[in-house]
Amino acid sequence: MPWILLLFAGLLEIVWAVAMKQSAGFTRMWPTTIMGVSMVGSFGLLALAMRDLPLGTAYTIWTGIGAVGAFLVGIMLLGEAITPMRIFAATLILAGLITMKLA
Repeated sequence: MPWILLLFAGLLEIVWAVAMKQSAGFTRMWPTTIMGVSMVGSFGLLALAMRDLPLGTAYTIWTGIGAVGAFLVGIMLLGEAITPMRIFAATLILAGLITMKLA
């Protein structure tokens, strides 16, 4: 169960990061509201997952899901650049997440 909570916490981290971008510096109400709600939800689920998971593992997986997820959303929905170096960097993050889970 803590891994499921952590997964959803990471997914909400992607939501709030994208909503923050869409908020245009907190000048648009709905993206700002979505960002705030998803941020609280993400932190709350992370805190629940940390009841059973080690701090280093939980925090690393949470930030990794958010980083790679925001990277993918940026490419797929926001037209951000796809370069070999960015893909390599995301691959390294993903490899670190898998290694952390297995450790």
